[in-house]
Amino acid sequence: MDKKIQNLGQLKGKILLFGGVYSNLQALEATIQFAQEQGIPPENCLCTGDIIGYCAQPLETIETFKAWGAKAILGNVEVQLITNQDDCGCDFVEGSRCDLLSNTWYPFAKKQLDRKALNWLQTLPDHLVFSYQDHHFGMVHGSYKKRSQFIFNSTPWQEKSPNFKALSTDVIIAGHCGLPFTNSHDNQTWINPGVIGMPANDGTPKVWCAVLTPIAGGFQYSFTALHYDHVTASKYMQDVKLPESYAETLNTGIWDTMDILPASERRLQGLALSIPDGELIKKTYF
Repeated sequence: MDKKIQNLGQLKGKILLFGGVYSNLQALEATIQFAQEQGIPPENCLCTGDIIGYCAQPLETIETFKAWGAKAILGNVEVQLITNQDDCGCDFVEGSRCDLLSNTWYPFAKKQLDRKALNWLQTLPDHLVFSYQDHHFGMVHGSYKKRSQFIFNSTPWQEKSPNFKALSTDVIIAGHCGLPFTNSHDNQTWINPGVIGMPANDGTPKVWCAVLTPIAGGFQYSFTALHYDHVTASKYMQDVKLPESYAETLNTGIWDTMDILPASERRLQGLALSIPDGELIKKTYF
């Protein structure tokens, strides 16, 4: 099937990057407030997909996202929902704890969404591309080739590299894995801003996003940990009988399972994240 790639053209000013809203309405509301405080307009707020997920308010989350006017690409969950599939398509190992827990939250989300919400999800592109400060950006969910591919900081660069060629970019914005990180190699930069619907397995309930800021000759990026009303989000999950372990994760910041994580990322559980802000990135080719 042909991919739908939306070209946003030339973007100016600050840009907010985030992913994995995961039906967490309270986290989305905090993200909107943060964008407003930073003076970032909705059209410069870009989501790497999975607006729908583990938490308790999928329909309200979509309605709030639509009203906000931010941009998003399709995550694997959205694709599964609009094609009426029976599982989330997250690429969890069959029989793993993540796979088993998805048998609760995915049917719940599927039941909550109405036709209007599904029709809106169908309008989302597979990828976004745009120009910014003389750089070419592309957005993927997991990877260009496989939407549900888990790509981490420790993932070899040769698995990241084909994405730049596929979208003719020198900066890739990605999501899906749930952890914020950045890599650079041979004048190419990979940025995963993290997700706002679940904490980053770092022992705090905070969630993560990133901001691009224009600077003469290039741009800088910075990562931000957001506070939000995680207690209410967790309570709503408990009220509708969603997995207790995920509801607890919203409060503890510790993942119930690390099935998807490589060894390098597993060792970081419960440790405060230290993500260096990007130094000035200048245009050196193209």
